[in-house]
Amino acid sequence: MGADGLARCAWSVASADYTTYHDDEWGRPVRGDAEVFERISLEAFQSGLSWLTILRKREAFRTAFAGFRPVDVAAFDERDIDRLMGDPGIVRNRRKIVATIGNARAILAFLDAAGPGALDAMFWSFAPRVRTPLAAGTPVPASTDESRALSDSLKRMGLTWVGPTTMYAAMQACGLVDDHVAGCLRSTASSAQITEVPAGDGP
Repeated sequence: MGADGLARCAWSVASADYTTYHDDEWGRPVRGDAEVFERISLEAFQSGLSWLTILRKREAFRTAFAGFRPVDVAAFDERDIDRLMGDPGIVRNRRKIVATIGNARAILAFLDAAGPGALDAMFWSFAPRVRTPLAAGTPVPASTDESRALSDSLKRMGLTWVGPTTMYAAMQACGLVDDHVAGCLRSTASSAQITEVPAGDGP
């Protein structure tokens, strides 16, 4: 229960930034090639860190990575890598930066072959058709059959840092699944619902 008297997922009351993100974004549909690429990239940068760190740096990430437009990021070169490594507004992890550029190139090749909107359509094709809520008291899984299949598909496209746990977090964030807890003001479940996000700093 938040200070405003509204029930929310427990992780969301840890900070005002989390609460705003939870209420306005988490679990709501995210559509578009650049938008999906952004979420995949930010979830990869989050690996090993608090999501709050990424959330507070998100605008700097967007500026540094040209709005996560695949065509622009795919054109980044060594000078851009050096620029990004010197940018205190983002997470300066060279492996993740290089992976993001490589992922943009793989996505651009995919879009060139399949057409605009293809990444969005492919990503959303892994949303479960029927999501059966887990019994009360059962924790949210770290990964699912769908997130493992999505991870495999992205890896076949040539992407890295897209493991099944990372992709399940992206699926949660982008609204492919609804993991708001029972009683949360944002939960759409009408009966038994997942009761808590995995232990850690956030989604």
